Amino acid sequence: MTHQGLSSVCARLSGALAILALAATGAAAQAIGLATMQPGSLNHTTGTAIAKVAKEKAGLNTLVQPTAGESVLIPIVGRGEAEFGIANSLEVIVATEGGRLPDLRVIGAIHPLFTAYFVRKSSPMMTIADLKGKKVVSGFSAQRTLDISGRAVLAAGGLGDKDYSPVPVPNVIRGADDFLSGAADTFFFAFGAPKVREVDATVGGIRALVVPESGMDAARKIFPEGYLAPAAPGPFFVGVEKPMGVYTWDNLLFTNAKVKDDVVYKLIEAMAKNKDDLVTIQPALRAFAPAGLYKKFGTPYHPGALKYFADNKIEMK
Repeated sequence: MTHQGLSSVCARLSGALAILALAATGAAAQAIGLATMQPGSLNHTTGTAIAKVAKEKAGLNTLVQPTAGESVLIPIVGRGEAEFGIANSLEVIVATEGGRLPDLRVIGAIHPLFTAYFVRKSSPMMTIADLKGKKVVSGFSAQRTLDISGRAVLAAGGLGDKDYSPVPVPNVIRGADDFLSGAADTFFFAFGAPKVREVDATVGGIRALVVPESGMDAARKIFPEGYLAPAAPGPFFVGVEKPMGVYTWDNLLFTNAKVKDDVVYKLIEAMAKNKDDLVTIQPALRAFAPAGLYKKFGTPYHPGALKYFADNKIEMK
């Protein structure tokens, strides 16, 4: 072979190797989707915290994918269009009933979801019962199960569907915006969400309405998993004026059966070892603990999560 021919072969070989190297780099940097609600919501902030830790501490190129709501994002993960998702436990239970979304897999309960109906601080309303005859956000077409939990809270105050004027909204963000515009007298949201702080600052203060313990039997007839958790005035519990119980249930991190076991394992491990980094972005994750991930849910757990639990001697609660 001539020198010129050898040079040509070497050039082609170098080009081929460069292409292979680029392909390998692209595969290593392949984006991993984490589906959440819209910016301003609690779960978008939670997703942002998890994605940052996953990328910086575990080498998982995780990108937050905002959606219209949990009823939308759960099927996205179930179909494998995003690798991870965050939603409340009731949404996941309903979405997987009857064998629907057979590829959806739970990673664990990442923190409680503390919620409230909020009103203006200048309002005389103090308890859920005071919403009688008022304009109340409802429906939540993109977060269907929030209508269940919302009605459970209202039932705890002795209110049925005919005791207030419904203001249909697709999600909690729209509900808060309708409250700001005056289209609704109250809005339903999770504590810790940026939108709650925004509304609080915009209207000169908000108040979380008291849910009476005496009404929880009525609430559990609608949503058995809901419970009252203690809350006290502070930066996280905006609108809480004195120690009280706030309506609560679990918030879940989940994935698809096709996601590799080691990816799920690395994600949990990164969260467990870097809790302070999570809390810096999302204070709600102060309640996160690896030992609290493993709870009994109807949806199966991902094998990668089960391996982490086994390796760390975490038992189901």
